[in-house]
Amino acid sequence: MLVKTYGSTLQGIDAITITIEVEVSQSGIRFHMVGLPDNAVKESQQRIEAALRFHGLKIPGKKIVINMAPADLRKEGASYDLPIAIGILAASEQILAPSLEKYVIMGELSLDGSIKPIKGVLPIAIQARKEGFDGFILPLENAHEAAVVDKLNIYGVKNLKEVIDLLSGKNMLEPTIIDTRAEFEQKQHLFDNDFSDVKGQESVKRAMEIGAAGGHNIILIGAPGAGKTMLAKRISTILPPFTLQEALEATKIHSVAGSLDKETSLMTQRPFRSPHHTISDVALVGGGAYPQPGEISLAHNGVLFLDELPEFKRTVLEVMRQPMEDRDITISRAKTSITYPSNFMLVASMNPCPCGYYNHPTKMCNCNPGSVQKYLNKISGPLLDRIDIHLEVVPVPFEKLAEMKEGEKSEKIRERVIAARAIQTERFKEVPHIHSNAQMTSRMLREFCLIDPQGAKILKEAMNRLSLSARAYDRILRVGRTIADLDRSKNISATHIAEAVTYRSLDRESWGR
Repeated sequence: MLVKTYGSTLQGIDAITITIEVEVSQSGIRFHMVGLPDNAVKESQQRIEAALRFHGLKIPGKKIVINMAPADLRKEGASYDLPIAIGILAASEQILAPSLEKYVIMGELSLDGSIKPIKGVLPIAIQARKEGFDGFILPLENAHEAAVVDKLNIYGVKNLKEVIDLLSGKNMLEPTIIDTRAEFEQKQHLFDNDFSDVKGQESVKRAMEIGAAGGHNIILIGAPGAGKTMLAKRISTILPPFTLQEALEATKIHSVAGSLDKETSLMTQRPFRSPHHTISDVALVGGGAYPQPGEISLAHNGVLFLDELPEFKRTVLEVMRQPMEDRDITISRAKTSITYPSNFMLVASMNPCPCGYYNHPTKMCNCNPGSVQKYLNKISGPLLDRIDIHLEVVPVPFEKLAEMKEGEKSEKIRERVIAARAIQTERFKEVPHIHSNAQMTSRMLREFCLIDPQGAKILKEAMNRLSLSARAYDRILRVGRTIADLDRSKNISATHIAEAVTYRSLDRESWGR
């Protein structure tokens, strides 16, 4: 007898439906599995046999052929255990499942028949709804995540017996239902950190507000203990809230990577990723034998924080250049090519020199002559070219630390950021894939970054007197445009240009010499 069940495989952050054909025939007693399964899929025979035996069932002593179509697509992992087991039971007529073709079924079996959680259920559920399936049977731990998808019945199951009873009509489970929009709006504004915790550093807070408003990449340069990490960890609290579409994109990536909490159905806050400086280039951009999203994709629509930037390996930093420009990363293998989105805001921090006290107001720098520039040279010019705002962070004096007055809350700063982003949304509504000032092309700079005569004069003097590099010109215009948006100004004035110039510290030829 031939029976078909349906599962799914992941390709990038999207799912492809897999048809699992199970034929049980009278001739022979062999067990054949075809359709490009990996070792984990092939090993399912032993897990399935033990799970069936635990529930008083068995794999029939006949010839069993299992085909996983499309046959040219590699099938990976143990999540096919459940659909294969159900297919064997139905094909050998040990169970009656008249509505089997209406469900996508996924889950890893334990030897006692319990069902373990799997990765990537959100894109699988989205694809199941798209293809018109009535329901999705999956591990109970994953049900909350899949229930984000409406118009699809989500059945979370604990063990194999519950699946059999559901398909045979003996015990109709209640589908998992959540109010996605209500849950999304409820948790959007819950943060553990706040900018009001930071004493002093008003100029740095202002620059980070500008960075958040325009989506600009930022690098913080300062002595140890100046507050660089503390400031960086709070930037996500002033970024605009997720739209529902952005939240779905981010959740799909984290679902594929298996990094979602059990209680999380939909990500409500922008991700903040902070990898250690010993990270490999594959772990950062993604890849591996079975390609997985890297840190830059896990930071999609959020913040990637690289602490102690010069300590990262040069190769790791260089592979980031293309994703920062294109906002996605393509991982190519011999038979496939996978693209992961990577639209992140980079926030980096570093000491100004090996000892950390170059330009410190009270402590002496002990570095040898030339070592400061050598330290800065660990970061390539092309990478710095993609960082719009360079900030010097000086230690906070005792008087500021001892103040009892609370600083401005993130909520207030966020309101101004949202207003500036609204202006940019209107500005770029006719331009696909451009959402913020940081993404503007050179042609768009000429169209949208109009400077008054006094501003042009200040920019020219800054380029000459401060020995700013040519690559700083476009960056200054982009940052100036964002400052003007925060001021709700149509054109970029001299004041806006003057402030933007101050955020190009590392472009000065005098720095580190």
